[in-house]
Amino acid sequence: MQAWTKPEIPVVPGPARRLRLYDTASGGLVEVPPAAGETARMYVCGITPYDATHMGHAATYVTFDLINRLWRDAGHEVHYTQNITDIDDPLLERAAATGVDWKDLALSEIQLFRDDMTALRVIPPQDYVGVVESIDLVTSAVEDLQRAGAVYSVDEDLYFAVKADPRFGEVSGYDVETMRALFAERGGDPDREGKRDPLDSLLWRAERPGEPSWESPFGPGRPGWHVECSAIALKHLGMTFDVQGGGSDLIFPHHEMSASGAQVATGEHPFARAYVHQAMVGLDGEKMSKSKGNLVLVSKERLGGTDPMAIRLVLLAHHYRTDWFWTASDLAEAQERLDVWRGAISRGSGPDGAAVVDALRAALTNDLDTTAALAAVDQWADSNGDDTSASSLVAQAVDALLGIKL
Repeated sequence: MQAWTKPEIPVVPGPARRLRLYDTASGGLVEVPPAAGETARMYVCGITPYDATHMGHAATYVTFDLINRLWRDAGHEVHYTQNITDIDDPLLERAAATGVDWKDLALSEIQLFRDDMTALRVIPPQDYVGVVESIDLVTSAVEDLQRAGAVYSVDEDLYFAVKADPRFGEVSGYDVETMRALFAERGGDPDREGKRDPLDSLLWRAERPGEPSWESPFGPGRPGWHVECSAIALKHLGMTFDVQGGGSDLIFPHHEMSASGAQVATGEHPFARAYVHQAMVGLDGEKMSKSKGNLVLVSKERLGGTDPMAIRLVLLAHHYRTDWFWTASDLAEAQERLDVWRGAISRGSGPDGAAVVDALRAALTNDLDTTAALAAVDQWADSNGDDTSASSLVAQAVDALLGIKL
């Protein structure tokens, strides 16, 4: 599937730094660049295209865009893969509720997502892969799990036996009670009769009347959620890629199940070197989500005249591992900050630009400390100096490292 237009990214002079990120699985900071000269590999879970991009989505993709930019700044090539869950229950339910064909709904929302990512200057993935175009990959992954003895049938639906992976649970670190509660809350079926373990996850859903289905070695049906990402990641990145990313609501069951499925299918470990998660963005005291309907949409804001760079600045003003709530005042403050920065750049001179670049790199490579990075630019913009090259250098660095076009 086609992604979106790649923004131009300036090359910033000066020494880069090694990136450290918080790894959910180990519970600490880890260095995530590959060995010198190697390609950095990252997989970020994509949207289910049944509604427009909200600020929670935007925060996630901007966070992983920062990682992409920092790797590139350090001289790495980056192989970035993102999926689209373009067949799933929420999509079918929304299509039925609105009277729109599910394929048309998916296509329209995917295009809106592309437009939002382009406006926010997010670097597109090298592989932008829909599940519908990956049915053969999924069925092949299920067959690998069958050969490993990790698949069984419940009324013609196929399930992954999580106990086949002795490392199951290492990604989240949750206890069984927490896992079971989250599994029920996030699309699982722990209480289904016939399952060997409440946490066993669906691999292949046998055909139901009125639902789309595809032929497979197991009969007509469609993929389960978690196996889609492990199959796509293995195809395009292979095992032990550098970063598996997504929102913190994907820690369990999605990232746990995806990792276990890949590890059992290949006999290798780990699926990813680091599991990095964006915190939740809320509105009016609740998590922002499609199911709740409490969404602040990127498209609505930008089509209403909001500068996309101000939206991006709102997202960067909050550390990626801290939950926060969207407010109108955040956007006003971001626009004011953007105006100040642009005014400072337009002066044509300022304090030492190289010091700002170094401060940006130091902050961002320290677990994406965006608040410190923005403060460094704020301080520069509020100060006077006679370095005639500073404005150009700072504008290049803010563009390359923060993704903000001044």
